Amino acid sequence: MRKVAESTVRRLSLYLRFLEEFEGQGMGTVSSSALASRGGTTSAQVRKDLSFFGSFGKRGLGYPVPELAERLRQILGLKRRYQVALIGAGKIGSALVQYRGFRQRGFDIVAIFDSDPGKIGRQWNGLTVLDVEALERELGRNPIDMAVLVTPGEAAQAVTDRLIGQGVKAILNFAPVQLSVPDDVVVKTVNLALELETLSYALANR
Repeated sequence: MRKVAESTVRRLSLYLRFLEEFEGQGMGTVSSSALASRGGTTSAQVRKDLSFFGSFGKRGLGYPVPELAERLRQILGLKRRYQVALIGAGKIGSALVQYRGFRQRGFDIVAIFDSDPGKIGRQWNGLTVLDVEALERELGRNPIDMAVLVTPGEAAQAVTDRLIGQGVKAILNFAPVQLSVPDDVVVKTVNLALELETLSYALANR
């Protein structure tokens, strides 16, 4: 398979959400133009994105909604459940734990770690906040697929190194630093200030 751009994968996730909405409305088929309209792109882009993964739909008839949605779930790896650990029990961590969309999409937060004695031992959505010093022991007993990193910037790299040492290959990073990881580890950094700056640019250049 050809290398697929991250922007394409993001659009696939959007298409899947639109398809699930259409399915809920009882629609049996949908056109590339309808998907494009919802996603703010073009029909040609929709067809190009899907063409990376095979042939879908029929010209003039559109895409079968349930079948395409199911295929996109397979492509996006959503046909299984993922065990996720949250590192950092601050305000952002609290919001993430309470977000129901993760579980609905197959991402189960199964462990929460922090270094603050005032937070260790507390209950968060049925989970006990664990001491980050016990990270290796806990992950050795209960391996995870992904980690969400919500630590201060100065602690992020050291925690990342420990996660990698436990075999974690996927990290969602909210810490305000660029992490250094091996080539076989995937890191997605969420920089909220950067996102606001893109909005600022859009406002300033309307």
